[in-house]
Amino acid sequence: MKFNNLAVSLVLASAFMAAPAVAETKIGFVNTEKLLREAPLSVAAQKKLEREFATRQQDLQKLAKQARELQAQLDKDGVTMSDSERKSKERDLSNHSRELQRQEREFREDLNLRRNEELGQIQERARKTIQEIAKAEKYDMILEQAVYVDSKSDITDRVMKALGGK
Repeated sequence: MKFNNLAVSLVLASAFMAAPAVAETKIGFVNTEKLLREAPLSVAAQKKLEREFATRQQDLQKLAKQARELQAQLDKDGVTMSDSERKSKERDLSNHSRELQRQEREFREDLNLRRNEELGQIQERARKTIQEIAKAEKYDMILEQAVYVDSKSDITDRVMKALGGK
């Protein structure tokens, strides 16, 4: 395949003409994972959830302890118990275990639901803050994922600081 010198010149010229436009583009990067993990707003939300679910967590721990104690008693005294007494204890243990599993499942579902609510609010505030910074500092583009990021393009700490003030 033979290239026309004019065609090659046109391709090279257009590449050089486009290069200055790319160099003037201002691109920023926000590490959203870090933002959602370390921002004061995120830390406060996590502590709020821990306080909100602490009582239920303690109740679950008590139920788990009771189930372990029932199992230990059955293991220790099961051989010496009457058949009907052993079956009754086994039924109690089975009911207790089912109840524990049900409550644990509800706990996880409720916790995940609340965590997602809190996360959604934080993400919305972060998105608005990122847009405000992008407009104020005249960014053309803000990325959330990248293979490589130069530290001068990373505005995560600025976003965290701005979120902390709101």
